[in-house]
Amino acid sequence: MTSTSTRAVVHLAVYDTLADWETGYTTAFLAQNGYRVRTVGPEREPVTSMGGLRVQPDLALAELRPEDSALLILPGAGLWDAGDDLAPFARAARDFLDAEVPVAAICGATAGLAREGLLDDRAHTSAVSFYLAATGYGGGARYVDADAVTDRGLITAGPTEPVALAREVFGLLGVYGPEKLGAWYRLFHDSDPSAYEVLEGE
Repeated sequence: MTSTSTRAVVHLAVYDTLADWETGYTTAFLAQNGYRVRTVGPEREPVTSMGGLRVQPDLALAELRPEDSALLILPGAGLWDAGDDLAPFARAARDFLDAEVPVAAICGATAGLAREGLLDDRAHTSAVSFYLAATGYGGGARYVDADAVTDRGLITAGPTEPVALAREVFGLLGVYGPEKLGAWYRLFHDSDPSAYEVLEGE
């Protein structure tokens, strides 16, 4: 059985060229709601994001186990489309999904999951359909033109949808109830000031 402490840990993949803006809403509000965010690198050596931030991973990918986590988050990165360096992270995503632990992927990470075959039988989205089609994957018929999609424990989102990615994560993990989740999204996506009343009322 998964312990309460394990359920409160989420893992954020970090690697050179990672798009550091894509997961900020997700990790910030998870941390504010009792989750511990641990970073996972290819090794324990520091990595440098697309924005020039140096990140010291908490653990190496080889140390990551699905049973120790509530969620694996895979941000985009230039390396997803530059070779196979990040393929081990896509294989880790397969291990998580096989263990029924959810995975959230955005931007280039969706292409990595497509190459791994994880989108062949799940509804999903990405930047645009032809971006994923270029991987040669078999899931084109399941592509959905949406800001973010959740199907059987896998969340996908395009590079311009960090708020929608967070919304799907919060919904899947039960961080907020439906009313508060909708208000949170309206506030941070639409700048809707009326959402404050709902957020402050709970």
